Amino acid sequence: MWSEQDEDATPQIWFVDEDGSTPIPIEEARAALEEEEARPANDEDEALKQGRVPIPTQQPKERAVLVGVALRNRPGLLPLEESLRELARLAETAGLEVVGQVTQKLNRPNPSTLVGKGKLEEIKALVEEKKADVVIFDEELTPRHQRELEKFFGEKVRVIDRTVLILDIFAQRAHTKEGALQVELAQLEYRLPRLTRAWSHLERQAGGGSGRAGRGGVGLRGPGEKQLELDRREIRKRIAVLKRELEKVRAHRQRYRGRRRKNRIPVVALVGYTNAGKSTLLNRLSGANVYADDKLFATLDPTTRRVELPGGHVALFTDTVGFIQKLPTTLVAAFRATLEEIAEADLLLHVIDISHPQAPAQAEAVIRTLREIHADHIPILTVLNKIDLLPDPEAAREAVKAYPGAVAISALTGEGIPELLQAVADQLYANYTPVEVLLPYDQGQLLSLFHEFGRIDRIEHRRDGVHIKGRLPGRLLARFAPFLQYQGRHEGRNLPTAAQTPIGEEATTPVSDSAPL
Repeated sequence: MWSEQDEDATPQIWFVDEDGSTPIPIEEARAALEEEEARPANDEDEALKQGRVPIPTQQPKERAVLVGVALRNRPGLLPLEESLRELARLAETAGLEVVGQVTQKLNRPNPSTLVGKGKLEEIKALVEEKKADVVIFDEELTPRHQRELEKFFGEKVRVIDRTVLILDIFAQRAHTKEGALQVELAQLEYRLPRLTRAWSHLERQAGGGSGRAGRGGVGLRGPGEKQLELDRREIRKRIAVLKRELEKVRAHRQRYRGRRRKNRIPVVALVGYTNAGKSTLLNRLSGANVYADDKLFATLDPTTRRVELPGGHVALFTDTVGFIQKLPTTLVAAFRATLEEIAEADLLLHVIDISHPQAPAQAEAVIRTLREIHADHIPILTVLNKIDLLPDPEAAREAVKAYPGAVAISALTGEGIPELLQAVADQLYANYTPVEVLLPYDQGQLLSLFHEFGRIDRIEHRRDGVHIKGRLPGRLLARFAPFLQYQGRHEGRNLPTAAQTPIGEEATTPVSDSAPL
């Protein structure tokens, strides 16, 4: 409060605090106030004054418990422990903190909850002990599994599977319109039969829950999450729209590939398990600055760069999304436009992280995926990457023996890169057979085929047809046999394709006890 002296004294204004403390001259009070205002603000002090808990500068990570199941009648490519380690890396990539894990071996899955009742109680106890927000199953859950598990764990704990986790990572990585469309389609296709808890998910996402889960999280983000507010009919409409949009993307890519074929520049696609080093290799080959990181699925959208080969030749190298075991089928279907970049290539470089203990199993997963996306007819040159991480040169030599015809490199240090470029040039150009053909004018399909897959040195339109001098890959010679006027010899070697690479039970000579290739 304010007070004044008596009328006879020199007028002086004093400041008296509400607690009745000794009055001080207003000038001193004003100076003290200015000093207080000049002091650097302290958010924590202010929060304590107001009786609030200080707000952390970073929100805490969601806490996850992992569940791995080994089915005896359906063995995975990776051992159970290794598959769970991979799931943990996926969870960390998605921004989760893994606080525990549970495993179970089963003859057959429980039709309602995947695992048995006793194991469920064990998982629930671990969730409560670790204060976990989410339970992640390494196996894909059926809609019935999802429904029953959500009932068991209650509203405060989310239940997701490996598929949702991978889709969530893709949602974080979708930086282009094409990528966002593809991720949204995959999410909606997966979620459509699992809409029973869509509303409770949205309540938590909007802050209706408590704790970390109340802020939304893994499985609830991405371009497709808002569509869960719609009913099944509306979601199907949205899926139809997305498919039409992606067909336009596909058509655009096909036109672009057509222009590339017209320019007769061969295309080399880099394929491999996620984090095998494909982006680092593309940077090394092209001198580009493609984003590369020691993370799973660091690359989502395809990137193409021009690379000079020995002999003055050039080729277009395309970096593609990495593969992984148990790759969601919805993701493969949604990313059709992107994966066609692989199926249309002239050569595949299968990049293998040879330093990884499960390299053979990872390589088999890649071969299986190539078959699934109908890219199993394209020659494959195997590239053993990360030899700089092997203990000694002898280990590198032994690794090459396990993969006949492979080229050992280090994309990080550049070791083996000249040999790799020479091997690519040999395959792309030396493995073509010199030919001369005379195609009648009614053989337009063969003419298009030569333009698409051959190398034309000279073309001449005559009265009796189109005379072409050039080179053809060996696999097409039989198609042109009736019109051949000359056929030379090639000096290249025939590389295997994914269709010719034995996997699983097809393999007669396993490279590794864990997973034959």
